[in-house]
Amino acid sequence: MTTTYLLIAIAIIVLLYTMSLYNRFVSLRNNAVKAWSNIDLLLKQRHEELPNLVAACKEYMNHENDLFTKVTALRNEAETARQSQDVNNISKSEGALTLAVNGLLAKAEAYPDLKSSANFQQLMGRVSTLEDSITDRREFYNESVNILNTRRDQFPAMIVARGFGFAAKPLYEVEAGQKGSVDVGSLFNKA
Repeated sequence: MTTTYLLIAIAIIVLLYTMSLYNRFVSLRNNAVKAWSNIDLLLKQRHEELPNLVAACKEYMNHENDLFTKVTALRNEAETARQSQDVNNISKSEGALTLAVNGLLAKAEAYPDLKSSANFQQLMGRVSTLEDSITDRREFYNESVNILNTRRDQFPAMIVARGFGFAAKPLYEVEAGQKGSVDVGSLFNKA
């Protein structure tokens, strides 16, 4: 009789612990999904703002057509990657776009009339704010994913995670070419 109660108590404890782990994984997964949604929203805003910035710059920088073409092409490539929800392609294409936008802003500094344009200043501030927000959200996303992936790989939680199909999520990584300093001087020499 005592053995029966002991087995029932152990079964209840195991069941409660499994439910607790399952609920924790649901919470961690939802945090990572929410963090990704925040990045996606900022990337969408960035893609909506960039054509306005390019149009404002074009008025003053007619002979810099190759730079505008490059930014536009990279924006389209990044938008396609964003819509596919593939974190690895997004990080690659968004990184290239960030470098191109930085190049555009650096080039724009050489045009005093453009720099004094209130429209350009507003757009440049908006793009800069979006870039900072994307960086912050990417850090938050990676932290959420890291917590989820770490918890998923710990014992005994790994049994519950794998049993209920909680998969590891990829980190939003920066490409190697984007980690170094930007050579602003070389941007001005490209004419």
